[in-house]
Amino acid sequence: MTTMKAIRLHEFGSPEVLRYETVPVPEPEPGEVLVRVHAVGVNPPDWYLRDGYQHQRLPAELMPSIPLPAIPGSDVSGVVAAVAPDVDGFSVGDHVFGMLRFPSFGDSAAYAEYARAPASDVALKPPGVDHVHAAGAPMSGLTAWQFLVEVGHDAPNPLQPQEHRPVPLDGRRVLVNGAAGGVGHLALQLAKWRGAHVIAVASGSHEAFLRELGADEVVDYTAVRPEEVIGDLDLVVDAVGGPTTGRFLSTLKRGGALFPVFPGFADHDEAATRGVTVSMTQVRSDGAQLAELGRLLDDGTVRVAVDGTFPLADARAAHERAAEGHLRGKIVLTVS
Repeated sequence: MTTMKAIRLHEFGSPEVLRYETVPVPEPEPGEVLVRVHAVGVNPPDWYLRDGYQHQRLPAELMPSIPLPAIPGSDVSGVVAAVAPDVDGFSVGDHVFGMLRFPSFGDSAAYAEYARAPASDVALKPPGVDHVHAAGAPMSGLTAWQFLVEVGHDAPNPLQPQEHRPVPLDGRRVLVNGAAGGVGHLALQLAKWRGAHVIAVASGSHEAFLRELGADEVVDYTAVRPEEVIGDLDLVVDAVGGPTTGRFLSTLKRGGALFPVFPGFADHDEAATRGVTVSMTQVRSDGAQLAELGRLLDDGTVRVAVDGTFPLADARAAHERAAEGHLRGKIVLTVS
């Protein structure tokens, strides 16, 4: 095949700018494999790109230059269709999943029937996990992993001068804010895997779901202000983040840590007075870490929840669902 279907944008804007078009099939370059995409994970950077980074919470220096037309997306699960001659470890027919080139932007992205993938960014898909759930794992799973378990790269941290360092979790009291969302529900499970007592903050409608994932306590933020009823914490993972994340400083012990997933923290003086470390990191593609996460997915230690699926052609509807908020897990595009 020389052509394929893909979602492209020719201008920035609302979900209406996402077009389902016929484009050339890319060819793998050195160090890459070509993936026949079966499913695509939808993530916040996808709609940041779509609207030209007009409503993002990233520092200006982190906003990439995007040549148009552009294919959005980074998270894929599919089958290897071709392998560059210099690539070892993957063969045609292998089922793989990965987060491609993040945080950079490439000319062959995920919202398509085929995607070029750096071999270092993908891992063999866990046999016990279908493509839909595998596609929901990479960005959210690697974000949780690199915040909580292992940074795993030596690239300079663009979000702060110091390197981010995960903290011990075994026996610690950990709060996850936004626990029902993409990053939050995986961070909850990884913290439990590492031996933490986990308090999940989400709307009350998610309580049964969060307890199934292992939450020891669930706080309904629609009924109470979490920072007024919780204390003595060792770590807060704020998967909502932004300018309001400083409200959790009062919940932490001296020597505790606050990990906002999104930029916006401004209460540095209060954090210093309270003896609290505030730290964040930029998630980066890492096939080796994804393989480790894959083993946890395969044995059921961690599972990906899917809020809903949409055909690739209906990417606009997927973005409209994301804009509604209050997701339970991930949105995934399916490619027939």
